[in-house]
Amino acid sequence: MRLSRARAFAVYTVVTENGRAQRPADNNDGGFILAIARASARAYNPQAERIFFTTMTAAILAAVVVGFGRTFFFRAWFGDYAAAHSPAEPFFYFHGAFFAAWFGLLLLQAGLVNSGRIDLHRKLGICGAVLAAVMVVLGIAGAVIAASRPTGFVDVPVPPHIFIVEPLAAVTLFAVFVGLGIARRRDSASHKRLMLLGSIAMIAAAISRWPTPLVHAPSPIPIFQTPDLLLDLFLLPLIFHDLLTRGRLHPVTLWGTVVLLVSQPARWMLASTDTFQAFAAWLTS
Repeated sequence: MRLSRARAFAVYTVVTENGRAQRPADNNDGGFILAIARASARAYNPQAERIFFTTMTAAILAAVVVGFGRTFFFRAWFGDYAAAHSPAEPFFYFHGAFFAAWFGLLLLQAGLVNSGRIDLHRKLGICGAVLAAVMVVLGIAGAVIAASRPTGFVDVPVPPHIFIVEPLAAVTLFAVFVGLGIARRRDSASHKRLMLLGSIAMIAAAISRWPTPLVHAPSPIPIFQTPDLLLDLFLLPLIFHDLLTRGRLHPVTLWGTVVLLVSQPARWMLASTDTFQAFAAWLTS
């Protein structure tokens, strides 16, 4: 009995992604392939994976609530602080509501998958796609409004025509990851990783507002900002999850991590160029 490597790998891939054994179409090498399938099905735990992604989305939402708790979510209890550290434009309440809705929907969607309500998950996915598009527009508009102020971004000592690169980069990464996630919605493994990466890319602003001196501590890696390094910590569970459950990084995890890490120092190098400075000045004129 001979078994081609391609055929064995195909069955292994189907099993490890779908969590069930698949009987081969022919009986020539069926016994051996089915044994591989059964072993793979035991190694893959779809319920544990669903719990992992639900937990990750909850952690991302928690990071956002902690960061914007004093100026948005619980501002009624932080009157003086909120007044001193919040943007004056009413636009940002509208902006914040949509962004909060995204992270809440992200957790809800993961919970629906975890509970087996795939039908409702898909229906709400349409709302999620519309919400993501609105967020891109609001994110760019918010960056332009903040950079156009004489005082620049709230609590940010960096000149606004330089710092605007940060929200613009975050919105761009969000649009790319989430757009690819929507396009790959029939590929569950890729889809959920892309949606997670897109959401992680958007939480730098929340992390920079965490009520801890750690956020403002000097970075141990000169080319990275401390909030960027804290954001990167959210990538580690996904990396470890892939290594433990797959034995290797999923391509989305691998390349998504590379893109996020490279973009962090690259955006600041871009912001220091005359070309970007001219673009920022035009954008805010």
